[in-house]
Amino acid sequence: MTSSPITRALLSVSDKTGLIDFARGLAERGVALVSTGGTRKALVEAGLAVSDVSDLTGFPEMMDGRVKTLHPAVHGGLLAIRGNEAHRAAMAAHGIGPIDLLVVNLYPFEATLARGGSFEDLIENIDIGGPAMIRAAAKNHDDVTVVVDVADYDEVLADLAENGGATTLGLRRRLAAKAYARTAVYDAAISNWFMAELGEEAPTFRAVGGTLAEALRYGENPHQSAAFYTTPDRRSGVATARQLQGKALSYNNLNDTDAAFECVAEFDPARSAAVVIVKHANPCGVAEAPTLAEAYEKALRCDPVSAFGGIIAVNRTLDADTARRIVEIFTEVIVAPAASPEAIAILSAKKNLRLLVTDGLPDPRAPGLTAKTLAGGLLVQSRDNAVVDDMTLKVVTRRAPTEQEMADLRFAFRVAKHVKSNAIVYAKAGASVGIGAGQMSRVDSARIAASKAEDAARLAGLDETLTKGSVVASDAFFPFADGLQAAVAAGATAVIQPGGSQRDAEVIAAADAAGLAMVFTGTRHFRH
Repeated sequence: MTSSPITRALLSVSDKTGLIDFARGLAERGVALVSTGGTRKALVEAGLAVSDVSDLTGFPEMMDGRVKTLHPAVHGGLLAIRGNEAHRAAMAAHGIGPIDLLVVNLYPFEATLARGGSFEDLIENIDIGGPAMIRAAAKNHDDVTVVVDVADYDEVLADLAENGGATTLGLRRRLAAKAYARTAVYDAAISNWFMAELGEEAPTFRAVGGTLAEALRYGENPHQSAAFYTTPDRRSGVATARQLQGKALSYNNLNDTDAAFECVAEFDPARSAAVVIVKHANPCGVAEAPTLAEAYEKALRCDPVSAFGGIIAVNRTLDADTARRIVEIFTEVIVAPAASPEAIAILSAKKNLRLLVTDGLPDPRAPGLTAKTLAGGLLVQSRDNAVVDDMTLKVVTRRAPTEQEMADLRFAFRVAKHVKSNAIVYAKAGASVGIGAGQMSRVDSARIAASKAEDAARLAGLDETLTKGSVVASDAFFPFADGLQAAVAAGATAVIQPGGSQRDAEVIAAADAAGLAMVFTGTRHFRH
């Protein structure tokens, strides 16, 4: 059927945004309204004539509202094929009237999960009748219009106005597809929460779903399409951020901003101010200091060339002094827990600079899942929520690190967690001074990081490389002594690495021969 007239609508919604205007628009077209519970109460209070669903079923709501729409009078009205004589005969025989429009948005399970509701609260916010009705209406979309999103109210009313009180097949199909996606995302949120509660790490079925936050102009490259979706268990960060200024964020902007903010969250703002500068998903400068302005200058010194056009994340409220320094070079995005009015005013002069505020930092220790698509499959793993402050560091060389070296080793390992493997990070005095990322061999990463430190020293007008007297972190063990020897050549005095290589003894001997201190973490931070 190309067009389907709307004569009766069943409305049952938890989110009542726009409900009254939509229902009034239906009533003005002579559509009979049927509703349940709180939805019916709101419609009646607005002066609209509305029947109770119990008038259809002959049964009252029962069991605290758990049972109200699960009845043949409802599902028969949704599922009956209007052009099927047998279906029409069954409707007539059992007194079932057609339901031409179903309007349902589900119990707020995702919102309850996001606010940390109890197990019992979450169970009670699992909708049963709603998904059942949505799926029935969507299946019978040739005859029935299903609406699960308040954003579609106006389009439905416009379609009715243009088609004499009927909806078009094209609209019904789009709404049906959206309805199935909505119930899929809803069930994904429930199943993933339940699996986490049970400690199921590899369930037989894994559901993944999200809600559109923004359609993007394109993906990593202009020939790729892209969109940004949020999940109900989202942590503070890009998904919760408010953009205060600047043009729309791109796919790459979002990815890089997330990388920067996750890295800066490793640094406790109560302990120190921290700044992370990211380029192409890798930190190119990280530092902590008493103030953000000082931390920014230290982070920038690590690789000022790569910092141009980068993403900056800070772990404290962005202040005017820091904002003033940042705008001295071109920056794509700044993300911060908050920003002072003065800082916002300074940044407003840079129209293309995006400023995001998040009202908090993501917890680096929080559990969660990450996913990556493969051809015909999905790789799912728990987040890398290991934090160096929680690790027992084992000194494996004759010389133990000094207090300053140990502080810098912890700093460097925090950063290495967020650098693409093979990762090498040189650090000194609470700042990165050389970063080698994503190389096929660890020794190459060590050499590249040292080379970039030499370049940075020349730009700063210094007489010696920044890595002289530094410490070095490796995200995974050194498979051979050559990577360690490259660090020695760069001037490093102490090393932090996971350990676990068959050649650990050889690497430890090389460190002892060079007078280095070395500690093992026992934890690897591969990041592919």
